[in-house]
Parts: sequence; structure tokens; C-alpha cells
Amino acid sequence: MSADLAAVLGTLDPTSDRAVFRQIADHLRDAIEKGRLGENEQIPSETQLVEHYGVARMTVRHAIQVLQSEGLVLAEHGRGVFVRPRPPVRRLASDRFARRNRELGKAAFIAEAEQAGSAPSVDSIVIREERPSRDISSRLGTTRKVLARHRRYLLDDRPVETAISYIPLDIARGTAIEQPNTGPGGIYARLEESGHILDHFDEEVRARMPMPDETKALRLAPGVPVFHLIRTAYDTQGRAVEVCDTIMASDAYVLAYTLPAR
Repeated sequence: MSADLAAVLGTLDPTSDRAVFRQIADHLRDAIEKGRLGENEQIPSETQLVEHYGVARMTVRHAIQVLQSEGLVLAEHGRGVFVRPRPPVRRLASDRFARRNRELGKAAFIAEAEQAGSAPSVDSIVIREERPSRDISSRLGTTRKVLARHRRYLLDDRPVETAISYIPLDIARGTAIEQPNTGPGGIYARLEESGHILDHFDEEVRARMPMPDETKALRLAPGVPVFHLIRTAYDTQGRAVEVCDTIMASDAYVLAYTLPAR
């Protein structure tokens, strides 16, 4: 038994009625949560764990599968199993749509990425007219076709978010909102330039497990849930001028809110 490994993981309790593979998973999880195994660090190999605990290889594999299902580790073919990094971006709901960012020519995603020290990019942009779902139509207050902007956001070339913005055609037509590059400040800057001064945003957030296409688009590891966020933007006349349907990798974000106490 390696003394170094014993210091990191501890030893099995032969008197416990907890399954051995779950005890091993508990030890590894505790080492990750307490920083003894750091972000992006390789966990002990199967061989090392077998020798340390004196168990069968399949028992060790079951323990690692538990951590994978919890989204704590990521297996890389031919390299080993690594501790997944902590969320790199704090999404500050009270600040991300501040007008000052638009005046600086920064869309919300770009401003957040810069604060996190990451390089933002957007790909898979598809712009088309379509008839949205009943839920989106209800939020926009129209049953007609709208302009839909589909895109995927990346941080340091890693997909972290997909979003579809739905904008009424009478607002979007003839503006840069119809173009792949909407210009400095993004969609919201163009809305305000066209006279739709933004007043407030309503957001709904829920967590769930991803659909197969979402897992593929965001390259999610097993066990990693997503945040499903729907935001409605209103102008000063009370009109809903955009609804954004967003799927976010939960291991890429911390959702942070400032709430008034009165």
C-alpha cells in the first residue's frame, strides 16, 4: 500500500455495510471535494486503486462509474480519468444585461467570458424564419412566424451553451439582427437602436438531464445536467421584443444573483 495514496484516499472499513465500490467512490469524492485531487488532475489509475484497496478491478471500475455519473470525473481514452474542472463563469444575472456593456460594444456572453479570463466564440449560427412553439408564441404574444437565431457559444473552444432567440419579424426585418454578425453590443443594442428601449427581462431557470442532441452539441460527460433558461426581453412600452431559449452546460456556469432585501 502506498503511504501517499493512503493519505489521499484513506482505507476501507471492513465493518461497514456499505458496498466496497461505494466506499471507494466516497473516498475519491471526498478527495476531490477537499482539493486533495485538484481540477484537471488525473485520479489514481485502476491498477493503483486495485493495489491500494486489495479489490478486484471490476470493483474499482464500478466506483469510477459512480463518479462519472455524478459528473465529477471525465475519462479520456488512452490517457486516464481526470477531475472535471469547476465552473469557470459566474453568470451575474443582475449585471449581465447592463446597458453599459452594450455601450461598450459587448454582448452579455462576451462580457462574462472576459471577466472569467476565457476566449469567447460563437459557431453553428443559423438564421431563419420559423413558427415557434406554443410556449414561445405565448411569451411573444404572436402566433405568426418570427425570426429565429440559432447559435452555439464556446469558451476556449469548448461548447458551453446553445441559444435560440426569437424576434418578431416586424422588428427584425431590415436590421442587422437578420445577419450572422449583429455588430457591437449584439441583438439588444440593435433593438434599442430601432427604438425598442429595453426596460426589463424575465428569466425562468430549471435544471434537468440533457436530451441526446444537447449532449452531443455541448459534448457533455455522462451525469452532467443542463440549465434550461428562458428569457423574455421587454421594451419600455411593455412589448416582448425577444424570447431566448437557452441550454447551458451546468458544469460550465455558476448562476449568481443579487436580490433586494426590500
